[in-house]
Amino acid sequence: MKPFLLVLSSPSGGGKTTIAKRLLAARSSTGYSVSATTRARRSGEEDKKDYFFLVREDFERRERAGEFLETATYNGERYGTLRSEIERILGLGRIPVLDIELEGARQIRRTFPNAVHVFVLPPSGRVLIQRLKERRTEEPAALRRRLEHARDELGAAAEYDYAIVNDDLDAAVAQVAAIVDAETRRVSRQEGLGAFVNLLRAEVGEELK
Repeated sequence: MKPFLLVLSSPSGGGKTTIAKRLLAARSSTGYSVSATTRARRSGEEDKKDYFFLVREDFERRERAGEFLETATYNGERYGTLRSEIERILGLGRIPVLDIELEGARQIRRTFPNAVHVFVLPPSGRVLIQRLKERRTEEPAALRRRLEHARDELGAAAEYDYAIVNDDLDAAVAQVAAIVDAETRRVSRQEGLGAFVNLLRAEVGEELK
């Protein structure tokens, strides 16, 4: 199977990160691409596990050096996927799972046209609002910016290959897993399929003789 990139996007609070972690725990064929960010570390987060936490100067230096596959600005902070992370996961023969924002996903679509893009929707606007409020990690003005951004991001769901509703977490993870299964069976991703089909045809041909 030819490895491909799995891109998960959602508005902040949509649940893409939780789904990605659950999928990774259940699938040894996948590998998590840890993103880099300039935002402050939240309680319980670990450097190089949840994010590569970089100061802005270091982030921009790496960006100029071409070390990022994609970058985006969200709520005033920089985010990006390091090329070294993708190379590491592909080197293990695994499917890189990217948990990234809309802007970054659009860049991935241009550079990796065979990537699979999944948009995670909240069950309702009310639930999304409640999830963000329950975090209590931001001032009201920052929360308002997140909600404005979420409203705009929801309008881009049609750009994605798949969309799932994260109402029940187990069901949402199962849906993404089913997408991965389907995509690994796509004819264009199956190495050696042509040779196997030719062998089958030859065997049938011998019988016809």
